[in-house]
Formats: sequence, structure tokens, C-alpha cells
Amino acid sequence: MTDLSSDFWLAMLAGIFAFGTALAFCRVLSRLIHPLRLLDHPNDRSLHARPIPRTGGMAVLAGVLVGVLVNAMVMKDFSSRAGLFLGVGLAPLAVISWLDDYRDIAARWRLLIHLWAAVSLPAAGFAPDSFNLPGLVLPLPSSIAVLLTLLFTVWMINLYNFMDGMDGFAGGMAVIGFTTLAWLGRADAEFTVICLVVAAAGAGFLVYNFPPAKIFLGDTGSTVLGFLAAACSLWGSKMGLFPLWIAWLVFSPFIVDATVTLLRRLLHGEKVWEAHRSHYYQRLVLLGWGHRRTVLAEYALMLACAGSALLAVSLPPTAQAVLALGWALIYSLLMWRVGRLERRRATVLAP
Repeated sequence: MTDLSSDFWLAMLAGIFAFGTALAFCRVLSRLIHPLRLLDHPNDRSLHARPIPRTGGMAVLAGVLVGVLVNAMVMKDFSSRAGLFLGVGLAPLAVISWLDDYRDIAARWRLLIHLWAAVSLPAAGFAPDSFNLPGLVLPLPSSIAVLLTLLFTVWMINLYNFMDGMDGFAGGMAVIGFTTLAWLGRADAEFTVICLVVAAAGAGFLVYNFPPAKIFLGDTGSTVLGFLAAACSLWGSKMGLFPLWIAWLVFSPFIVDATVTLLRRLLHGEKVWEAHRSHYYQRLVLLGWGHRRTVLAEYALMLACAGSALLAVSLPPTAQAVLALGWALIYSLLMWRVGRLERRRATVLAP
């Protein structure tokens, strides 16, 4: 590991380039509607009423790549492991996702590439040695560790896509989530720079995606951010910068909503592969909160989770367990509250 303090300004330089590149690409791509024919038309899952360019992911990807290249050229300290998952895993994922944005790709081919991207992480040595929970560490056989890594990565790729349905939401999670990981992993310069570059590129995109959005991520952006969230979570955990459950807490506003919604739909016998608007954030928008109020409430939740994660790493195991249980209770109450608001609204609207 290296001391991040000596590389602080270089990290900031990489972040500035990532932000500027993403911002410039968003400005251009938000206006190139007809030549690229990449529009997100309203459907059964949508919360918007008019077609919006879905090319923002290209801007985020460009920002990340430029920031990483600046870091590599200036610091000359870029590991083969990071290059492996960024190149071998990220490149095919970005390509298949862009093709899916341009013209629909069969689900089996998308899933195959998602698995390919996921395989790049244990190949880079990022499979966990143990299963860490507050106060509990369980050793993992290598075969189980690889399997869990694949499942976690594929799920993060897809859940980020599921949660990219509201103005400013996925971009805000990227900024807050990756900035938090950067601080948690500040003992390692390369890890921190990668996380800061992703956060900065997300911030450049967010300028044009904050409600009312002028551009969307599309599958290109959402799958790439989901993959990077999984990769950086596993990477930081593998290096001992933080326990893996801490990264789950950071991204829990996405993980909990997507996972609970999927399980609820399965229990109700719904076709989970079909478009829907039953995520909790979607339900709040449909209740009349609108994009801006809902996303600001989600930002508050993200910041609270980020702050808890930063606090948790300095707490003893018992206090960490209490904190984790507290968040389980908070999420339960929040989900109950959304359901109660829906029942109250149904009662008011009933004839």
C-alpha cells in the first residue's frame, strides 16, 4: 500500500479530468438525438413522459477512462489486477450494453457477458477469503468464494440497472457511494484514485441528469456502474481496507430496494423479467412526491448510510452488530411507511 497524502493532488487531477470529460460528453450527447437514435421512450416501467437520450453512460465511461489514463500516465503506478477487471471485464460489458441500448440484445447474450465480467474479478484475485459480518468471520472455501463473487457481481450489475429509473438517482448513488469507498480505502492510493474517478465521472453526468433530466445513463452506464461498485467493494475488502459488509451498507439504498422488490414480486408470482414500477422509489414518485423530492430523500438516505459506514469501521464488533440491526429496522420502517402511504391514498381516492 502507498500513502495517499503524497498523491492527493494527482488524485484530484485525475478526478477533475474525469468530471470534465463526463460533463463535456453529456453536453454533446444530450443533443445528438437523431444521429445516434438512442432515446429512452416511456414504457410500463418509466417515470418520465417524453423521450430522453440514453447516452449518458457513454459520457460516464469516457470520464472514467480518461481519469484512469491520466492517473496511469502521471503516477505511473497502475496494477495489472486493476487493469484486468477494467479491461477484460469492463470492456465487453460496456460493448454489449451499448448494443442493447442501440437495439435490443437477447437476454441470454447479456447474461453471458455479465458472467464474463464477473469472472474477471476472481481472476484478478478479488474473491473474498471469508464471509464477514459484524462480529462474525466465516472462512470460505475457494470454490464457494468464487461462486458468491459471481452471484454478487451479476446481481450488482443488474440491480443498478433496475434502480436507474428516476432522475438523479443512479448518478447520486455513484457520487456518494464511490466517494465513501475512496475515503474508506484512502490507505491505498490506486484504489482511492479509481473510486474518486468513478465518483467524479458520475458527478459530471449528474449535472445533466438531476431533475428534470436532460440525459439518462442507459444500460451502458448503469451496468458499468454496477460492475464497478461490485469490483471496488470486493477489491477494497480483499486488501483489508474495509469489511465487505461495509460496502454493502454504503450501497444499501440500491441493494435493499432492488432485492426486496425482486423477492416480493417472486412471492406474488409476478413475471420478474417484465417491466414494472414497484420499486420503492418508483412508488414514492407515483404517490405524488415527484422526482426531485424523492431523489433528495434518497440522497439523505445515502448520506446516512455513508456516514454509518465511516463510523462503523472504528467501532468494536458488538457496536457494529447493533448498527447493522439498526439499519435493518430503519429499512423495515421505511418500507412499511411507503405501504401505509399507498393504503392511505387508496382510501382517499376510493369512491
